[in-house]
Amino acid sequence: MNSVHPKKLLLSKWTAVSPQSKEKHFLVARVIQPDPPALPQLQTAKIEWVELEAVHSGKSQRIGWRELKDSAQWRQGWV
Repeated sequence: MNSVHPKKLLLSKWTAVSPQSKEKHFLVARVIQPDPPALPQLQTAKIEWVELEAVHSGKSQRIGWRELKDSAQWRQGWV
């Protein structure tokens, strides 16, 4: 299990354990939070998604940030 802190995800580097279409290395290009609630006192929005950009092709994909904790799918850094 990879240790991941949601506040340190932006621009972090990841390697897919099972690369598809020569896309092995990824960079967290965007951290996506939910839309802010209608009431201002409830603005404790937490990260839900990250957008990963493949280094080889530049394609982007959106995944739940907790999926990066699964060491069977992702390795932290470019390995």
